Amino acid sequence: MAMWIQAQQLQGEALHQMQALYGQHFPIEVRHYLAQWIECQLWDSVELDNQAEEAKAKRLLDSLVAELQKKAQLQGGEDGFLLKIKLGHYANQLKSTYDRCPLELVRCIKHILHSEQRLVQEATNASTGSGVQAMDSLSQRHQQINQAFEELRLSTQETENELRKLQHSQEYFIIQYQENLRIQAQLSSLSSLPPAERTQRETALQTKRTTVEAWLTREASTLQKYRLDLSEQHQKTLALLRKQQTLILDEELIQWKRRQQLAGNGGPHEGGLDVLQSWCEKLADLIWQNRQQIRRCEHLTQQLPLPGPMEELLSKLNADITDIISALVTSTFIIEKQPPQVLKTQTKFAATVRLLVGGKLNVHMNPPQVKAVIVSEQQAKALLKNKSTHSESSGEILNNNCVMEYHQATGTLSAHFRNMSLKRIKRSDRRGAESVTEEKFTVLFESQFSVGGNELVFHVKTLSLPVVVIVHGSQDNNATATVLWDNAFAEPGRVPFIVPDKVQWPQLCEALDMKYKAEMHSGRGLSEDNMVFLAQKAFTSSSNNLEDFRNMTISWAQFNRESLPGRNFTFWQWFDGVVELMKKHLKPHWNDGAILGFVNKQQAQDMLLSKPNGTFLLRFSDSEIGGITIAWVAENPNKAGERLVWNLLPYTTKDFSIRSLADRISDLNHLLFLYPDRPKGEVFAMYYTPPLSKAVDGYVKPQIKQVVPEFTTPNPEPSGGTPTFMDQTASPSVSHPNNFGVYPSMSDTMLDADGDFDLEDTMDVARHVEELLRRPMVNQWSSPPS
Repeated sequence: MAMWIQAQQLQGEALHQMQALYGQHFPIEVRHYLAQWIECQLWDSVELDNQAEEAKAKRLLDSLVAELQKKAQLQGGEDGFLLKIKLGHYANQLKSTYDRCPLELVRCIKHILHSEQRLVQEATNASTGSGVQAMDSLSQRHQQINQAFEELRLSTQETENELRKLQHSQEYFIIQYQENLRIQAQLSSLSSLPPAERTQRETALQTKRTTVEAWLTREASTLQKYRLDLSEQHQKTLALLRKQQTLILDEELIQWKRRQQLAGNGGPHEGGLDVLQSWCEKLADLIWQNRQQIRRCEHLTQQLPLPGPMEELLSKLNADITDIISALVTSTFIIEKQPPQVLKTQTKFAATVRLLVGGKLNVHMNPPQVKAVIVSEQQAKALLKNKSTHSESSGEILNNNCVMEYHQATGTLSAHFRNMSLKRIKRSDRRGAESVTEEKFTVLFESQFSVGGNELVFHVKTLSLPVVVIVHGSQDNNATATVLWDNAFAEPGRVPFIVPDKVQWPQLCEALDMKYKAEMHSGRGLSEDNMVFLAQKAFTSSSNNLEDFRNMTISWAQFNRESLPGRNFTFWQWFDGVVELMKKHLKPHWNDGAILGFVNKQQAQDMLLSKPNGTFLLRFSDSEIGGITIAWVAENPNKAGERLVWNLLPYTTKDFSIRSLADRISDLNHLLFLYPDRPKGEVFAMYYTPPLSKAVDGYVKPQIKQVVPEFTTPNPEPSGGTPTFMDQTASPSVSHPNNFGVYPSMSDTMLDADGDFDLEDTMDVARHVEELLRRPMVNQWSSPPS
């Protein structure tokens, strides 16, 4: 209810905009009397483009109607009688309006709430502090745009007033011109009169004609000046319109598109389009008004031709205003929801396109159809050069036609492609070392419609962000690298889809940090120490100083084409493996600060040897993609008095699908303190699996436990279950590590991170267990990985 209380304090234009949000589609009385209930509902949790969410929207509609009916029944007395009837009427009206399309109700209320929030925020920003210094840059830009709109409104109103004056003057001129013709006709008819009478009347008519003709001469000059002055005012207005349109389309809209692109790498959400749409609609309204004024000027000029340059001036003004509105319409046909940038064939995907000025120009009166086709990079280049590729495509998309729908509650005109699927793809010849996961395509959306009663016909098109087409899940890793590099380093207005081959190392760090934080759903991103570790890996350097890497550049080949020295994987493949492991199994531990991760073996040894025995840390494996190991300091069991740092065989995602990291750490009693000095129970106890329940029907439930043979100590089981032990290899950080027997992991769950049954993982584990049963108990691995 807090938002509604603040919304009621709005004044002036803001209050008018707030009131304009309501109408028959959603009465303002409903917002007022159900304010608290409305603001407590989870409207944003409903995905408007997902038809499966319709049931959730239907429940919200039914609840809203029930709340209204309840509110109506509570009204009593003489004063409450009319309100009771009105609220009951609104309940029935909303039920009948949205019962077949409950998602539209959700769309309407989300739009209202977001708009109210924006208006309240803008009013708050304007009222705090004194002047421009107290406002942030965003508010300053918005204020400048709104001031320019006010200037344009006044200018357009002024030319409208001048045009009416011109029209009235011209109409009076025509009347006087007709009067002059009547006088000439009278003079011509005097020949039939007697001489005396003819002379008398001729003198009077000649005098009158001279007066009228003198007035017509002066007035013609005045009219011509009025026309030229009005034409000059229109030129100034058009210059202001161009400037305002450039600011909105080439700065604000481009910035929104850039935010949308960075959101593909995990950046902040690009934000809604409501503000941009309101600006574009104001532009469309002003442009259309000026266009109509110019056409009326043309009509007046044709009605009364006068010598001078007016025809050429008006022709140029008409061409200019048409160019302006064409640029507005074609630029505001945008992709609100991008198709996935890693696009797998034979897989359903969705996208949404929107025409920001569609409602204002009444395009929805004859709803246009939008078509989607996939085109190659070369075809996209040809499109931007206006070379016809209308019939060309690089594949076949199913369900690729959609009619634009107008949503009256929000005033949006959009097409929602919900069930597209890429049936096949036609690849081009690759260049040099380029792989299929480096080839970029784009989805072209195009439509055609008319405005002003077929007065202007527009053929609009827009290209999606580049997509990489894959046919198998194993290609996803490398395809994601191509997308990340493109999203991070693409420049506005580029030729499709050129990106620099080399970038500054800090630029890549920023992109990796953005991706990492998004996948972890955490504010804890990559620290400077983490960046140093990554730089050492990328450049095969031993420097520990971040400044040494600030001016270095990294190429695409170093990023994801050339393998790291001594490895069979690239820098990105290693990093992406870490991200996948963390987001599937270890996200809470990263967010708790329990995982250092980006530490090499030597660093781990130096850090742990200064700590008491039993201190451990978690670091990512250098030698295995998506691996994490436990390093700890302990006495050498083979040599009294010697302390060593030991490293467990790295765990991977399959290991954690069997037993969680917290449970594995709980199993190992020799692990006492998480580096630097936190008791392990304090950090991990909340994630331990609860003990198994007591045995029933005479059966004892077994447990899976992990052990490291050389460090095993008695640990009675409180549950009374029979533990099944899994040995794990440990290697000390010395030149000749001892090898210990291992029982590798076995799965106790076959669900992937999304809770879906994974047959591939299940079969892998089954084969693994079968193999273990045939193996001897020792020397199963010749050397431990790092």
